[in-house]
Amino acid sequence: MSERRPVSEADLHAYADGFLDEADRKRVEDHLAENPEAARMMSDLQAQNEGLRNAFAPYSVSRASDAQLVAGPSTTAKSAMPRRLTMAAAAAFIFALGGLAGHFIPMAFEKAPTLTAMDALPQEASNAYLIYASEVRHPVEVFADQEAHLAKWLGKRLDIADLKVPNLQSVGFKLVGGRLLPVADKPGAMFMFENEAGRRVTVLVGRNGENRTTSFRFASTGGVETFYWIDGDLGYAVTGDIPRTLLQQIAEECYRQFPS
Repeated sequence: MSERRPVSEADLHAYADGFLDEADRKRVEDHLAENPEAARMMSDLQAQNEGLRNAFAPYSVSRASDAQLVAGPSTTAKSAMPRRLTMAAAAAFIFALGGLAGHFIPMAFEKAPTLTAMDALPQEASNAYLIYASEVRHPVEVFADQEAHLAKWLGKRLDIADLKVPNLQSVGFKLVGGRLLPVADKPGAMFMFENEAGRRVTVLVGRNGENRTTSFRFASTGGVETFYWIDGDLGYAVTGDIPRTLLQQIAEECYRQFPS
């Protein structure tokens, strides 16, 4: 009795793709019956193949020349092709299909995201922080000694009648001042705060009439953390190079004080 040839991973892929003859298919099936881990792998491969077929089914168009893509230029040429070369061609075809699937399956299964102006909020908040937080002489346009004017001026530009500058003394930060700057191509407000160690955080406020939901998220870019949220048609972002737990405390304090 001859020893059964081992089943390789290539055999498993060929089995899942239907490329094995009867003898090799039986050999792989015996292997799967004896190896639960290989059977699980096979189940995953078959599910992946089914997903590929479903994803491309709406675009499938049969042509008489399709068989030539795999069969070669002629039946004679196909019969003369060594078995290894035939399998290599098939494997290359599957590999190409897999690459295409990686590009197109997200398009087939997922609806393209609808971008709003507030999608840019965390990046704009991070950019503003990086530009202004390191400024020594001109970090803001209006300094803390004109806080009432600052709130009235920025509130008018953002059309927020009751805009107030957050008081963050309970978390160890005092107001430096603020400035007007664009947020998603519209007037936005930036407030800057500083603690006794000289660490600064910025609070960005932007308006966009397209938003009507409330959501809270973190974003991180190059060590700079941003906690941002959307409340109705207003977007807020707290940014700083400080521990995330402290940044969240500041964001929670701002959330309590800002109009909603």
